[in-house]
Amino acid sequence: MTTPSPLPCIGVFDSGVGGLTVLKALREALPQAPLLYVADTAHAPYGEKSSAFIAQRSLAIAEYLWQAGARLLVVACNTATAHAVQVLRGRWPARAIVGIEPGIKPAAAASRKGRIGVLATPATVASARYQALLRAHGAGLQVFSQPCPGLVDLIETGELDSPALLALVEQCCAPLRAAGVDTALMGCTHYPLIQPLLQRALGPGVKLLNIEQAVARQAQRLWPADAAMGSPTIRLESTGDTAVLGRIAQLALGNQPFSLAHIAI
Repeated sequence: MTTPSPLPCIGVFDSGVGGLTVLKALREALPQAPLLYVADTAHAPYGEKSSAFIAQRSLAIAEYLWQAGARLLVVACNTATAHAVQVLRGRWPARAIVGIEPGIKPAAAASRKGRIGVLATPATVASARYQALLRAHGAGLQVFSQPCPGLVDLIETGELDSPALLALVEQCCAPLRAAGVDTALMGCTHYPLIQPLLQRALGPGVKLLNIEQAVARQAQRLWPADAAMGSPTIRLESTGDTAVLGRIAQLALGNQPFSLAHIAI
């Protein structure tokens, strides 16, 4: 008996739960598209790993998603985009791959004073791709890059009001307040999960921007018209403990139904 081909879907991955903010935007932009999300929780966070490790994990997960029927790949992780998206495109040059990265250009348009803060993982701030973004779009701006070591780890626990998380948010935002930024970027997909905490720490006068909607619009442009078929399911899979993924998904996705499973990649 011939094994049936998997149904077309949009494959999405992140180091953990952060990419759920992108998944929500994708569901809003493409309500009929089946979505398959992989959280590489067993290896999170990527933000403190080596570039080679991030690329290796990204290649393995992308291969899994292509085999599962993905017709479009969304790298819903700023750190994986910074260190691996060019590797992925080099491996699969004919396939549609969308990455996510800090929106320096829209931040420049939003800023009144040209003083911009970027909250990101240490690996994103250190990446060549991030430095290229600054060179391409940061002319005439004062950009204050703020690495946030440990912030993804605390978000991954699912305890989004813990004293430790509140203290670290304050620690990360204080330098940007002191620098007098009027616009700040969330340079990690985990960070919109705690957007109210970040906004409170930065103060009401700072515009806080994310990039999920732009990623969803790009995916909408690249999603093949003939692939919009079948049931618009949401499948969530994790290489680690599924409990936190399920709990955060309920918060991030609202009333959208989803299935949840553990996988080994």
